[in-house]
Amino acid sequence: MSLQQFMNEAISPWLKEEGPDSDIVMSSRIRLARNFAQVPFPIIADAADLDRILEYFNQEYHHQSFLDYNDFEFVSMNELKPIEKRVLVEKHLISPHLAEKSIHGGVLISKSEQVSVMINEEDHIRVQLYFPGFQLNKALEQAFAFDDWLEEKINYAFDEQRGYLTSCPTNVGTGLRASVMMHLPALTLTQKVNRMIPAINQLGLVVRGIYGEGSEAVGNIFQISNQITLGRSEKDIVEDLESVVKKLIEQERKARQLLMENSELRLEDRIFRSYGVLKHSRIIESKEAATCLSDVRLGIDEGFINHISKTILNELMVLTQPGFLQQYAKRNLTPDERDILRASIIRERLQLEE
Repeated sequence: MSLQQFMNEAISPWLKEEGPDSDIVMSSRIRLARNFAQVPFPIIADAADLDRILEYFNQEYHHQSFLDYNDFEFVSMNELKPIEKRVLVEKHLISPHLAEKSIHGGVLISKSEQVSVMINEEDHIRVQLYFPGFQLNKALEQAFAFDDWLEEKINYAFDEQRGYLTSCPTNVGTGLRASVMMHLPALTLTQKVNRMIPAINQLGLVVRGIYGEGSEAVGNIFQISNQITLGRSEKDIVEDLESVVKKLIEQERKARQLLMENSELRLEDRIFRSYGVLKHSRIIESKEAATCLSDVRLGIDEGFINHISKTILNELMVLTQPGFLQQYAKRNLTPDERDILRASIIRERLQLEE
């Protein structure tokens, strides 16, 4: 797959599939942080070291395949325009931190976009592997297999007592960050989610927005992930996260049921008002669009709306982000121009669906 295809397709192929509990858990992700032994880590490495690592991945893995992850495309950050970097961030293929690096950074992306390998981000290697719905164990199993494949050629920085060595002390040990993306509209509407977040944090987990650290939770979408990697096995980390996610799923289902029992008409009114805003607006800001898309998604899950697929909403959540809008327009846009184009794209996409 070419870079242009990554840019043009708003929704990754793997995200079009349904997964377990996908009405609430949008995706499961495993990220592994690794570094080359005897090479300075990116935070202190010189340009020559970083360029050698980039060239290594370009030579060894460009257009290679592993299991179902085919035709890896190597992309250098130095070759991308700012808008193109932003698109890759909006699709979760790279991190905002990597996007800020104008040189010495890169990424390998599989054809399905299910696996991406960030190169010279905070660490030399950051593998990301996604599955639709609630599939943390399957994602972990596949991430291990992919990690073993890389380790056949790469000598990792590893200490017998401390485990995998990383730039940030919070990643030392397993180097594992397990996370799920959850849609929690009912817990937000009933104002229960704000009381639950401190309790989740006390369990060694962290709640962030859709784009991870430092990002805001918009559209009632929250990312739940582990915070501790040292002294815990990968299996223990995933089991702890799974336990909390299962409770959140249970609480979200209960909250939805209560809304249906006690405020069904008000809920229905909110959903169709949001649908009306999406269908008829000529100008719409990103936060308002995300909130309305969240309401419509809840309407689909609860059976109020049955002529629109959730896949379309997943697509619109990405397609209406600033980077994608400007990629679509083929030029930089002012905030007002983005709001106008966003409304137009949403209207056109919903009309096509109908």
